[in-house]
Amino acid sequence: MSEATETFFAGLVRHGHERLTRKTCGSIRFDLIHPDGTDHWLVTIDRGTVRVTREARTADTVIHADESLFERMARGEVKPLSAWLRNDITTEGQFRYVVLLERLFAPPPGARHPRAVSPTARDRA
Repeated sequence: MSEATETFFAGLVRHGHERLTRKTCGSIRFDLIHPDGTDHWLVTIDRGTVRVTREARTADTVIHADESLFERMARGEVKPLSAWLRNDITTEGQFRYVVLLERLFAPPPGARHPRAVSPTARDRA
């Protein structure tokens, strides 16, 4: 298991009580496939409280991904929704959690918020 994967899941627990997950209740299981088998990560969100375990139990959404692709998503090199559209990852269950993932993963390297780079009205005048 990679450091990027470990860091991603540890970060979810640390940053759980944010605006993004405050109104969310549900669970997402990640099945990360590698040559030696499959690693399971279960993320449970209960109104901002995020728990991560290594259980392989039932979840609202199950995401199947190659471990190397998941590492790239964790580093922000690949966006989850784009990977799903290309069928690089597959899902079972509620689609809304796939959309939520887009916000939970790191932004692409070098990405900046649009407000940081757009001129203000005063600068345009």
